[in-house]
Formats: sequence, structure tokens, C-alpha cells
Amino acid sequence: MVAYGQIVIGPPGSGKSTYCNGMNQFLSAIGRKNCVVNFDPANDRLPYEKNCELDIRDFITVEEVMVENEMGPNGGLMIAIEELNSNQELIEGLIKKFEQLIKEKNYFIIDCPGQVELFTHQLSLNLIFKKLEKKFDFRFVVINLVDSVYITEVSSYISVLLLSLRSMLQLNFPFLNIFSKIDLIHQYRELPFRLEYYTEVQDLQYLINNGEDNQEDENGNEKNQYSLRTKFKGLTEAIAELIEDFQLVSFEVLSIENKKSMINILNKIDNCNGYLFGNSEISDDLIWLQATRQGGIIEENLSVSIHERWIENKTEYDELEMKEEKEKQEQLKRESEKVASQDELNMAMENWESMGNPNDTKVIHKHQKK
Repeated sequence: MVAYGQIVIGPPGSGKSTYCNGMNQFLSAIGRKNCVVNFDPANDRLPYEKNCELDIRDFITVEEVMVENEMGPNGGLMIAIEELNSNQELIEGLIKKFEQLIKEKNYFIIDCPGQVELFTHQLSLNLIFKKLEKKFDFRFVVINLVDSVYITEVSSYISVLLLSLRSMLQLNFPFLNIFSKIDLIHQYRELPFRLEYYTEVQDLQYLINNGEDNQEDENGNEKNQYSLRTKFKGLTEAIAELIEDFQLVSFEVLSIENKKSMINILNKIDNCNGYLFGNSEISDDLIWLQATRQGGIIEENLSVSIHERWIENKTEYDELEMKEEKEKQEQLKRESEKVASQDELNMAMENWESMGNPNDTKVIHKHQKK
């Protein structure tokens, strides 16, 4: 049996656990059997604790490694993952647990640690996923979450692009980069370019030139908050050129609490790992039903740009979607009542037919008397 999984990575604070919890609830709502796996041996506070069916801390914990090796939390996390990969008994126990879960569910959401070294140059975690892929024919897709706040500073934006590129090259799986918490982007400083510029990662020289102005006011503060310090300009240009040469990095945007945003992201994920069973899923969600009937998820509105949706007119679109959702729920309720009434009528007709027609019986009796 083919198994499917999302490997959720990203820097600390990018919203990995929140994403896993939200995706678990969303998939359950549309009828897709799934389970969440905690792959962080240091994470003992899980928002999805009730739905976590495999916890790596049942096999190894950072606290144990720290005591045994007299290490701090960062070094302990690295050693814990290495131990999990190299210890035959531990890896066999992990594989056995996956085997048990796959018999019941074939879709996994794997919450990984936020230690970026695990995805840039340390091989152990990648090797564990490769073993699972080989053993169970897993169709993985890596979900790389990056907090959208990093868009607001040139140096931070270039840094997350480089980090994302390095992770893509390190993890040899289908890859989807996502700017998370996009519903909060309008609260930050004003962007010099439209949001599409940052998601498409095209022509970074424009961004660098915009940050060239480094004038300071009388208090020593930068007049242009989006500026890039001149002494780092050469390094930033070199990094930007490297990123553009690969032409691999691009981003989607996500608001975990927005249904249409989740539907759009799930469509991208299913395309990445080849998930085939969306059309057979059962749900009372009218948006999902409409999308799957047409053979794929419909993006929320192709005529509306993400900049317009999440920055320029966010409040208006939020109110519009709330109104649409309310109308759809009312429509669903009316259709359910109509179906229930029709079922009752059909049942009454079946009962009547099973009893026979009394008038026909009387006719037969009269004919027999003659």
C-alpha cells in the first residue's frame, strides 16, 4: 500500500506545530484519514497531543541525551537524531510503529525539529526518511514554512531564500516553500514591492538596489527601514546571484485559519506527492465538494492577486468570505433537510407497496366469486 506524507520543516517560530495541528483538523474534516507524527525529541508540548499517534519521544528524548553526553539542548538534539538513525533497535522500533499505522491510515503529517542544521548539512534525518520511503513506498513532500515577517527586511529575506535553497538541495524530495502567517503581513511595515515579487523570487537586484539608500537621521536611525547596509551589499549581491542561478526557489502563502487558503495549499501538496484519492473523499464542505467534482482544487480566485487579498483589501475579503461561508452553510442545511424529506417519502412508498393495494385485492375477490 502506498503511503503519503508531509515532512514539515522550518526555522523556530515559523508555525510548524500550528500548521500540523491545523492540517490534521482540515484533512479530518474533508474525510482524509491521517495522523500526526512528532519527530522532535525536544518538543514535549504538542497542540495536537490528542491526535499524535506516533511520538519520537517514546523512542528517544533530548533530556536523556543531554544527561548522558553532558551537552546542551542544541547539541543534544543533533545527537538524538543521529542516535535514532544509527541505532538498529531504535530504527526497527520506529519502522514497526509506522507499519502498524499504515494499516489504518495512509496519510502522515510529520512535525520536524526547528534546528536548521538538520536540513542544511546534517544527513541523519534525511536518511531516516529515505529508509521509510524505501520500506513503505512513501510519497513524501517537504513543507518548508517561513514566517512572513522575514519579507519585511532585505537581509532577512535573502537569508531565508538561501536557507530554503540549501534545504531543497539537501532533502531529495518534492519541495514546497510557504510563507506562513500571511494574514499578519498587513500589520508589518509597508513593502516596497508587491507581495508577488517576494513569492516568485525574480530579479533580486531590484530589491538590493532599493536597499542601497542607507541614509541616517540625526539620531543614527535609518530613514529607510527597508534599507540594506552598504558594507553587506557585495555579499548580498553574490548570494542573490547564486539563488537566481539555481532558479529553484519560489513560495506559496498560507493563512492556516483560512479555508480557501488551506484548500489552495492542499492542492499544491497533492500535486507534489501525487495523492490520488481526493475525488473519493466525503465531506459536508461545499467548497471542497465543488473542487473535487471538477478533478482538482480551485484556487480561491484567479483574478485576485495575493497582494490584493492579503494586504490591500484584506478586511473586505475577510468579510466577503465570512458571508459566503454563512450562505453555503445555510444552503447545505436546506439540501440536507430536502434529502431527509425525500428519504422519508421513499420509505413511506416502499412500506405502502410492501403492504399491497387494498382496492386491487377487493377486485380480485369479486372476480373469484363470479
